[in-house]
Amino acid sequence: MSATLLDLPSKTPETFVPCASCPALQRLERELAELRREVSELRCDVGYWKSRHADAVKRNERLTEELHQAQGQIRSLQGKLFGRKSEKSARSDRSNDLFDPEEVAAAGKRRGAQPGHAGHDRRDYSHLPVEEEFVPLPEASLACPICGKPATMLSSTEDSELLEIEVRAHRRRIRRRRYRATCDCDPARRMLIAPPPPKLIPKGNYGISIWAHVLLDKYSSYRPTERLLGQLRQYDLDLPAGTVNDGLRRIEPMFQPIYQALLERNRQGEFHQADETRWLVFVLLDGKKGHGWWLWVVLGADTVIYLLSPSRGHEVPETHFGPEASGALEVDRYSGYKAMAQVKSGLMVLAFCWAHVRRDFVAVGKSWPELTPWALSWLRRIRQLYQINRERLCHRRGSAQFQEQDALLHRAVEMMRALAAGERSDPKLRQPCRKVLESLEEHWSGLIQFVDDPRIPMDNNASERAGRGPAVARKNFYGSGSLWSGRLAAAMFSLLATLAHWKLNPRRWLTWYLKSCAAAGGKAPEDIQPFLPWNLSDERRVALGAPAPAPSTHNTS
Repeated sequence: MSATLLDLPSKTPETFVPCASCPALQRLERELAELRREVSELRCDVGYWKSRHADAVKRNERLTEELHQAQGQIRSLQGKLFGRKSEKSARSDRSNDLFDPEEVAAAGKRRGAQPGHAGHDRRDYSHLPVEEEFVPLPEASLACPICGKPATMLSSTEDSELLEIEVRAHRRRIRRRRYRATCDCDPARRMLIAPPPPKLIPKGNYGISIWAHVLLDKYSSYRPTERLLGQLRQYDLDLPAGTVNDGLRRIEPMFQPIYQALLERNRQGEFHQADETRWLVFVLLDGKKGHGWWLWVVLGADTVIYLLSPSRGHEVPETHFGPEASGALEVDRYSGYKAMAQVKSGLMVLAFCWAHVRRDFVAVGKSWPELTPWALSWLRRIRQLYQINRERLCHRRGSAQFQEQDALLHRAVEMMRALAAGERSDPKLRQPCRKVLESLEEHWSGLIQFVDDPRIPMDNNASERAGRGPAVARKNFYGSGSLWSGRLAAAMFSLLATLAHWKLNPRRWLTWYLKSCAAAGGKAPEDIQPFLPWNLSDERRVALGAPAPAPSTHNTS
């Protein structure tokens, strides 16, 4: 500042009156204005830098959250890739579960059989044929070591048993008897020959036992055909792969009537479960890229069917059930089921799976370790729902015990929803937690279908288990090399799963059915109704290895 008040004329304050044209005053006013401008600019700069700092803090928080999100996704993907797929707890691997200290503290007992456990009886093999084998005493041991007199053999024996299995290939030589007529009544009947046994494949020389073995090994044990042929070569039976493949192609139409009957039976009923898994069909189709197909599994009341389709769209289950289908369908949260016309029209209700909800919380706890306590608290609530519902189903519907557990279940469900709503309203809730709770609310109406209808299970684990076998087959022999092979796979998977549901021996059933196909000239019998599991007589069921049907104990009363 170039001038000060000392530069002004020296007059007393009482008598000093500066003039408007005073140069010193004008300089002071200009300097004051300049200072005010600088202060204003500095204040603007302070506001600018404060806003920049706030933006930087927000950006840092956002990037930190994105980093945590990415790290959590990496841990989640690593768990999906390298972790266990089963939800059963294992001693050495709990990668698909969360460690719960409270659960460990509450266990308090050792693994294995507990005191007072009845134990298991030995299995009974008296139904197997017996091949007797007599073991004599060596000659050197028959004579007395003291006097040399021989021992006398008694009629009784010291008996023991060993279980053995013998697999052997053999040639079945068929010698058809020939007869000569002793009269001249009909010249065409002078020479009579017994008719040949029926063949499954005309002019083929493979018996029904071979084809039943091939079908079971491929579609029940899920092994590649070449691996079976290699094993048969160990028994000196060398079958050409091309001949076996051609035989399967000829056999495929014989199972289509059975498959169609299973599809029709599966459509009936008021409750189903469904799931889907990948399949490969190495055939080029117009308008489709690649070889990826989908194998849909649908569980009915007494059937299990598989649908092979190049599409994963809603039209597959929509077409299977038909436009007038109704009832409940237990599924995961895949959007294809939500887009079904029967669901949109309200004819069919979707019941969603609690096991998938549980996996969401497990994924949060494993992907973000700091959120593990939060995830464990929700897993305990879900476990409580399972326990209450399991206890409810132990009692007859309408009984006092059932009503008590039913009321307890309704209260637990209402409390869970209220708690989820309260947590979602918290602005500080982490994004992974919010995402899981929003999905819970979105699917809530389908998740509580089991509350009002005890027939509906809480999860679709049964349909997921039904898809594991074909998934193993896909990994072992990659899928199907042709359309007919895909049709045969879907039919055999459906048939064998349904036979397992009815507790029928698949080898005995296949032998019986294939013999009937051979008797029909190498095609399906005209009437397949006697072969369907639900039409079998009690005697036939026992002959096929299944117990006689017992009265139903399903909780529907």
